[in-house]
Amino acid sequence: MVSKNQIKLITSLQQKKYRIANKLFFAEGVKGIQELLESNFELEHLYSTAYDFEEISADRKSIVTENDLKKISALATPNSCVAVFKIPTEKPILETDLIVALDSIRDPGNLGTILRLCDWFGITQVLCSKETVDVYNPKVVQATMGSIARVNVNYVDLKEFLLKTKLPIFGTFMDGDNIYKSALPQHGLIVMGNEANGISAELENLVKNRLTIPRYGNLQKTESLNVATATAIVLSEFRRG
Repeated sequence: MVSKNQIKLITSLQQKKYRIANKLFFAEGVKGIQELLESNFELEHLYSTAYDFEEISADRKSIVTENDLKKISALATPNSCVAVFKIPTEKPILETDLIVALDSIRDPGNLGTILRLCDWFGITQVLCSKETVDVYNPKVVQATMGSIARVNVNYVDLKEFLLKTKLPIFGTFMDGDNIYKSALPQHGLIVMGNEANGISAELENLVKNRLTIPRYGNLQKTESLNVATATAIVLSEFRRG
């Protein structure tokens, strides 16, 4: 049984202001929740329609009906469980290896997919502009499929950070150097731009290394790649060296 107050609290966490006010977010699905439970994220409470997650103490777990789960789920077709976690404090930024910087990424699915890609390619640090969608948005958490537990995400003033960093700065542009013919380092900062407008004008001048993913279609009509798709290609090329 889920109380009215619990339903009110959990559904309110779909909005950023309530996530901030309560310092809580929620995740759905066995795999994603299990990944978070095995990380440093602290569980507030778990709601499940099945007698699973035996490692969770009884005071932090409730068995609920499918109807109750629908009331607290953000999905059209709910999974078997919803878990509420505490939002941790941001960890220090580590300027080592490769860092991905996201300039005003607005789509939750794109951010979630990019975090999965970073996890896949061993990128442990992601910097987001203040305008980028909240990493604890339920759609972002869902799209990460648990990778949120292994990638450190910080929200910063990107212009200020780029001005101070000693790492070489790379970015993708239509008129950049062919990424497939470029010598790419193992350490650096890669800026990926907004879905509609690319890298903003205030950051563009700070990106000293301009790269492009060349088009091979005969008609050359495609205007741009989806930012998550572009990130996959860029990270693959950097790791390939």
